[in-house]
Amino acid sequence: MVHTQIAERFTASLAEHGEGPVWLAETGQLVCVDMLAGDILTIDAEGALVERRHVGVVAAAVRPRVSGGLIIAVERGFALLSPDGELTALPELWSDPTVRMNDGACDTQGRMLCGTMAYDAAPGRGSLHRLELGGNTTTVLDGLTISNGIVFSPDGSTAVFIDSMTQQVRRYQMPADDGSWHEYDVIVEIDPALGTPDGVCLDVEGGIWVALWAGSAVHRYNAQGELTDVVTLPVNQVTACALGGSDGCTLFITTSALGLDRHSEPDAGAIFTARVSVAGEPALMSRH
Repeated sequence: MVHTQIAERFTASLAEHGEGPVWLAETGQLVCVDMLAGDILTIDAEGALVERRHVGVVAAAVRPRVSGGLIIAVERGFALLSPDGELTALPELWSDPTVRMNDGACDTQGRMLCGTMAYDAAPGRGSLHRLELGGNTTTVLDGLTISNGIVFSPDGSTAVFIDSMTQQVRRYQMPADDGSWHEYDVIVEIDPALGTPDGVCLDVEGGIWVALWAGSAVHRYNAQGELTDVVTLPVNQVTACALGGSDGCTLFITTSALGLDRHSEPDAGAIFTARVSVAGEPALMSRH
């Protein structure tokens, strides 16, 4: 039987295009991005905004660093934010102004990965980049359209990855040579009537939580692709999710007000929460 529940609003409508939440266990705070405003948002355990930090034209993804501070995917590359707040931009990866970073995460080795898309979402113009610990960048997937949610299994052998326009949640096998990704299976193919798969997170049972853009929901699928949970929201554009909180059983859900009439969806751009029965895997941290 599929378990259903309604998410509760956790914050005010803080973002135009909220994305990429990650729970920081060390500080008991949630960090996410207001992507197209280029801002990093830090939110406390009660849902209050602690800080809004502008980092560039785009703030696509953010993850904590082992050494302290954050690593951020910005419009055309990566940047490092030190614990004392100093922002250091790394070299741009491309010069084309029509392509930007979109979503990312760290792998079990502490490398940051982030995917790209064209601003107009033109097919095939996206790719997935991995920032190596030595500073070089490897392209592990290309020919993508909207490179979106990505999360790694705790043992590092597989990655769950979403190119939104495929409507698929894919599980890639990590290649032994650490090069490009090729081998995958489709965990689930989502009916477009239910929305478009966007951000993703894992729980300790291998459950895969998928945010559904234009679907007003987050779905949980087990490792076999069977739907087990549905969390509904009162807003349409659901972007990403993360598990965290003191016991790891709070699902934090970001949403977007992009292109919407604020009067029709006053809570769009807020973060929502739901209490779930299975804790999340802790966010993997950057070693950059």
